[in-house]
Amino acid sequence: MPYLIADDLPKESAGKRFRDALNRPGIYQLPGAHNGQAAIQARAAGFDGLYLSGAAMTASMGLPDLGIITVDEVAFFIRQIVRASALPLLVDGDTGYGEALNVMHMVRTFEDAGAGAVHLEDQILPKKCGHLNGKNLVPAGDMAAKVAAAKKASRDIMIVARTDAAGVEGYDAAVARARLYVEAGADAIFPEALVTREMFEKFAGDLAGVPLLANMTEFGKTPFYTAAEFEAMGYKMVIWPVSSLRVANKAQADLYASIKANGGTHKMVDRMQTRQELYDTIGLHAFEELDASIIKTIVPQGMPQD
Repeated sequence: MPYLIADDLPKESAGKRFRDALNRPGIYQLPGAHNGQAAIQARAAGFDGLYLSGAAMTASMGLPDLGIITVDEVAFFIRQIVRASALPLLVDGDTGYGEALNVMHMVRTFEDAGAGAVHLEDQILPKKCGHLNGKNLVPAGDMAAKVAAAKKASRDIMIVARTDAAGVEGYDAAVARARLYVEAGADAIFPEALVTREMFEKFAGDLAGVPLLANMTEFGKTPFYTAAEFEAMGYKMVIWPVSSLRVANKAQADLYASIKANGGTHKMVDRMQTRQELYDTIGLHAFEELDASIIKTIVPQGMPQD
């Protein structure tokens, strides 16, 4: 119950904890968590950092990933994931929800909500998933101005600049944009939708000394690589952005189909999280014990006297 007992809360900012984890040897593994329950389960599996995907957020709301949702809606997801897990969280900031002042507002809102890092991309609205065609980019100078604004608004939150240029303007343009974004203040670079091992390795060489983030999304343009393989290519972070939502959505679809076909859930019970497993995951009994230890009914003795 880290968010109820002050002594259980992290003593350092999320940004500092994110940076410290990134500075350790090895690659920082950040699985996507689309809600608080997923965040708890990822932590229980041994992860010490998480990623919040814009695509996963919008899909969980029944919306496409086209830059529709707002800063405050994202902040709601940030708060529940950080509250549930107390882990450093990298958040998808899309295009920054506007121009320089909007970007600064986003950074302040996300940092106040508990995010440890945010990434900002160089698409124009309506933006698209990085692995789809038909993307359009803002001028590199405009994106650099957004990065500088984000850095100016940051206290400790880490600023990651994402470029989608490799699939739009070509590899050399992606490298040039990335270097410009680093000059503007980006703490790390996210080269989206690289398509071969050679591209990943070359990009790491061309941006030597800059922390790089790799996106291992399913059903996209990037072949499957493991965290160890990305590390060997020169990357310091890897995300699996929508994986938890994909698995959960597939299971839910199977459940509803089974109820419709069989008139009940009895064919799916063996695939369910049990009541005990759910209570153990969310810490129900620990909450009850804390409540009992603090709140005790005081019974009035006798009648008050005038």
